[in-house]
Amino acid sequence: MTAAQAGFGRDLRTGTDRIAPYGRSMTQTQKILVAGATGTVGRQVVAELLTRGHAVRALTRDASRVTLPDGVEVVQGDLTEPDSVIPSLEGVTGLHLITFDGPDFAPLETGPRILELAREAGVRRVTVLHGGGPSLLEDAVRADGGVEWSVLMPVEFMANALEWAEGIVASGEVREPFVSRLSAMVHESDIGAVAAVALTEGGHGGQEYVITGPELLTVGDKVATIAAALDREIALVELAEEEAVAQWRAAGHPEDVIGFLLEAYGDTPEVGRTVVDTVEKVTGRPARTFAQWAAEHSDAFTATAPAHTP
Repeated sequence: MTAAQAGFGRDLRTGTDRIAPYGRSMTQTQKILVAGATGTVGRQVVAELLTRGHAVRALTRDASRVTLPDGVEVVQGDLTEPDSVIPSLEGVTGLHLITFDGPDFAPLETGPRILELAREAGVRRVTVLHGGGPSLLEDAVRADGGVEWSVLMPVEFMANALEWAEGIVASGEVREPFVSRLSAMVHESDIGAVAAVALTEGGHGGQEYVITGPELLTVGDKVATIAAALDREIALVELAEEEAVAQWRAAGHPEDVIGFLLEAYGDTPEVGRTVVDTVEKVTGRPARTFAQWAAEHSDAFTATAPAHTP
């Protein structure tokens, strides 16, 4: 899990006509370039755009290693070398960006050039997934007057619960610290849905969208919800802080992420434990619940499930 996945402001439906929440038809096909298309959120942006009948072009550093749904055009380019992206921008009306790239996931420093190229290519709308802290790319997007931009600021991802899969399968338990902490965790599909609307419809320029689920949950609530989806008992074992640190280190988390998790889980910021109605306002439907997420991902918590790779 990365700091951005932890959230807290850090780092298919078919193609019949649907009425947008602002009363406009959504039948006009647009071509959208999605960076980070293989990530937890990027895959959902791709899926939602396809559902809405739009053409999707996925940007990746190595097109030969990418598996995405049929109909997605996979193109090669590197945001750390913006000119490599020029061919990918041809004919694109919307651009979804992440704030890091490269093999070491370093913060992007090429934001101004990326935005310049996007404007020259005729891109009208840009969304950027907030990376959990200050970002040169995000600063460049906010300062740009030539495109309609939206910053997506999701809180904790529901997908983070996949980190419990191994323990649930092996011993029927979840081992976590700070089990009474509250989270307004969000279904990653809802992040994708908000992005898809902002990329293809007007009225979202200059918006910073905090994106949450519809309810506040403790760790115990989450474990109970997964148990109900599996129709089995799951024990919750509360760890002391030092035990949690040892567990995270054993899982391979770097020290900066461990420090962030201690801060975010031990004293969750207000934004991470406050429900807002962004999903419903932007998409016209309620945010998905954790019970829905657990039902959709129940196979991940069984002995026959493939290993989870974040």
